Amino acid sequence: MAEAIKERASRGPTRGEIRKQIQLPLSEAFRISWRYVTIRLGRSLITAGTIFLSVAFLMSVFTMVAAAKAAGQELDQPTIARYTWLVTMGFLICGVGIVNALLMSVTERFREIGTMKCLGALDSFIVRMFLIEAGLMGLFAALTGGLAGLLLMSAWSAFRAGFSVLGKMDWGWTGQGGGYGLLAYYLLSVALGMILSVIAAIIPAWRAASLQAADALRTEI
Repeated sequence: MAEAIKERASRGPTRGEIRKQIQLPLSEAFRISWRYVTIRLGRSLITAGTIFLSVAFLMSVFTMVAAAKAAGQELDQPTIARYTWLVTMGFLICGVGIVNALLMSVTERFREIGTMKCLGALDSFIVRMFLIEAGLMGLFAALTGGLAGLLLMSAWSAFRAGFSVLGKMDWGWTGQGGGYGLLAYYLLSVALGMILSVIAAIIPAWRAASLQAADALRTEI
């Protein structure tokens, strides 16, 4: 038994043991992700702009429905179906844009990803880093986009139907006649924007994590 222990110690830890020992904290992934968002602010704003527009349009539709209800009007089914289709297409286009932007980010960061892997970063850490980066962009873009859609459509509804309609709209969590209010729809819009951002980042994150350290370090961009 003693000879077996000495022989194993002379060989050093196995690859599996090393990977189990190295655990970088989530706070470090958050810090790196935030740094990339701020360093590449221009590209981050372009990527976040697609989320902003999609969430703003979705929230404007919710606000328009609430304003119509407050004014005693009901939208017909073809109109609701048309807006639902436009919102769905907008979110699909937004998802494609996020995937494309993050894939370009992965390509630019080949050497850095390789360096991080050589220093002991696990594949799960690389994945978390990209998902957090996408989640941060999605959060800020969805918060501002939802607020913009709410304010713009509220102002438009007040201009068309009078400012009295604003006082009749359901601004809280629940509506007066049942259902949900604008606060609930706002939080739903923000959640959908964040979820879309994170889901769209899965493919780029998997690509970054699947890179071999040696191949990434040899890559010239």
